[in-house]
Amino acid sequence: MSDAEKARDTASVRTAWLLSTPALILLTFAASGPLLIMLVYSFLTKGQYGNVEWAFNTEGWRSILYSEDIFDPGVFVWADAHLSIFWRSVKLSLLTTILTLLIGFPTAWFIATRPPKSRPLWLFLITIPFWTNLLIRTIAIFEVIRNEGVINSTLMWSGIISTPIQITYTDTAVFIGMAYVYLPLMVLPLFAAIDRFDMRLIEAAYDLYASRLAVLRRVILPIVRPGIIAGSILVFVPSLGAVVTPRILGGGKNMMIGNFIELQFGQGRNWPLGAALSMTLLVIVTVALLAYVRVANRESPHG
Repeated sequence: MSDAEKARDTASVRTAWLLSTPALILLTFAASGPLLIMLVYSFLTKGQYGNVEWAFNTEGWRSILYSEDIFDPGVFVWADAHLSIFWRSVKLSLLTTILTLLIGFPTAWFIATRPPKSRPLWLFLITIPFWTNLLIRTIAIFEVIRNEGVINSTLMWSGIISTPIQITYTDTAVFIGMAYVYLPLMVLPLFAAIDRFDMRLIEAAYDLYASRLAVLRRVILPIVRPGIIAGSILVFVPSLGAVVTPRILGGGKNMMIGNFIELQFGQGRNWPLGAALSMTLLVIVTVALLAYVRVANRESPHG
């Protein structure tokens, strides 16, 4: 490469960096800045009426797992309530991911196997919920599952039950609500993966006398696996930090991590604990994303 070509390449790289500088600055202050503030707050002392006192303290991090015994000051015991909230959040997020996958895969397969002219219509129907505010969608599912809602009214009218089934304000209600809200986030990546699938591979598998289960397990799933992983991440991550759906459908009794963090910055007035919980949630999400990247790189022919 001549000196002139090297000079042009250097100038091109310099221009690219200069053009991207505003975006990099925005990302630094808008994304990294708040995270850095949360990290700093997690190591400070909580104020008497909220906010923080600028004195180093690790109580916020310790309070995630341990709490001081009210009958024996200075003795710390497991914070069972905090661990229960973490377990409920992870459990409901995993169950939501599994249910949306079970519903979303056949839905995406149905759309991908429609004639090309009708696929945009089906995709349009899938994306319609995104046009509506999350709060409205959550209230809509609340009207369906409440004691006087569509499900209980239909079951009582048909004589299957004599008294309404208590669904609202339970983990089941939160689970149903999150599955309804985040289902499109599973369908769209699956559709993108299935749409690229060569259907001739299925014909070849049947010609080799493979059963339907073998075709699904040995041919279809390995090829559309990137879509499954992407959809699972897109559902799991927002489910883990959900606030609106657990608050409305759980009634404040079935709290998740997002609600617990909000409580610490609000009525709890324990900002260091809220900041430590926020960073813990960030670590959990980061681990999930790194697992996705590792699996995705394994699928790549070049690693």
